[in-house]
Amino acid sequence: MRTPKLPGGTIHKLPDDFAAAIAGDARALSLWQDITPLARNEWVCWVTSGKLAETRTKRIRVGLDKMRKGERRPCCWIGCIHRTDKEISPSVKGILEKRAKK
Repeated sequence: MRTPKLPGGTIHKLPDDFAAAIAGDARALSLWQDITPLARNEWVCWVTSGKLAETRTKRIRVGLDKMRKGERRPCCWIGCIHRTDKEISPSVKGILEKRAKK
């Protein structure tokens, strides 16, 4: 079965593994098609920003669960730092600086 072509975000393209997971879940697919490109961008950035494959797999699973519950954006993370249309907030800059020192 072929995965339907799903839209990505404003900066990030939707990776094949995440697209297949979304396409295989009717409620997640319905939400994905309804949310804004910025919201899709947040989901893709959150899923792909983990350093380990296990983290990515877990985030796909957790993300689908959240989408099934109607959550339109991932919760409790610093947000996409790859956007060039807005400045990174001072609080996020502080978090990134702390991470860089580790």
